[in-house]
Amino acid sequence: MLSTEKLEEFGADTRTGISRCMGNEDFYLMLVKKAVGDNRLPLLRKAIEENDLKGAFENAHALKGMYANLSLTPLLAPVSEMTELLRAGTRTDYFPLLEEAEKQFERLCSL
Repeated sequence: MLSTEKLEEFGADTRTGISRCMGNEDFYLMLVKKAVGDNRLPLLRKAIEENDLKGAFENAHALKGMYANLSLTPLLAPVSEMTELLRAGTRTDYFPLLEEAEKQFERLCSL
């Protein structure tokens, strides 16, 4: 069962996340569960594999906002870096950052 304690062990800043949810821990946990069910990370992978930088940026930017609002720091770090590189239109190997995001997402899902 997902808890703030498990999220803190994961590396999330639950205090900040809960404060963004008007101090409502149950609401925060519900939103984190929704984030676990979100399908944008596979869409980001698909866009990167297809070299669709615009689509990759749109998905990375949406993920960055979600992870930032929920203070899911281990996911936020690689997605933020990707977002800014994509925003600038940088042609680079995004797979190491993507793989780190996927690894952290799997960790989150296992909580």
